Amino acid sequence: MKPNEEDILLWKQYQLGDEQAFAQLFRRLYPSLVQFGAKITLRTDLLEDCIQELFTELWQNKSRTEVQSVKAYLLKSLKYKLLRALTRKSMLNVDDVTNDYVFELSHESLLITQEENKAQSDKLMKAFAQLSHRQKEIIYLRFYQELNYEEISEIMSINYQVSRNLLYQAIKALKRLISESMMCWFM
Repeated sequence: MKPNEEDILLWKQYQLGDEQAFAQLFRRLYPSLVQFGAKITLRTDLLEDCIQELFTELWQNKSRTEVQSVKAYLLKSLKYKLLRALTRKSMLNVDDVTNDYVFELSHESLLITQEENKAQSDKLMKAFAQLSHRQKEIIYLRFYQELNYEEISEIMSINYQVSRNLLYQAIKALKRLISESMMCWFM
């Protein structure tokens, strides 16, 4: 059984009140929630509180929501919970929340182990830093969280085709920036 299918099965059991299924969902998805949330805020106390609040609300309300991907549903829920919390704490202004909030990736998140040397990975990071926050987010979701376009669309509140186009444009921009960097290096 695939991980998403297992999650869906656990979700259905949780909806029927199965505490063990709910606990298993928490254990399975907690690391992904922490990794994703850490890209939105570095305040681990706030992140932990939001994850705890998310699961508490889920248990108390016994969500009847039918989901295609439990992981995508929870990542999206956490994203908005964090953004609301940051707005309440005046750490972000309302325009940042509704438009293009800060989304950063750590060096490890890009899995640069495939690069041949440090100079190449530095060029990649410099090019990556020049992408928009949305482009950074979609690259993270697609390649680090290994989500499909439907899940990404749900998390980012965009339609399927827009998610495909955004990822294509992000990769294209990244390639262009790396090429420009390489050209400057040879000159």
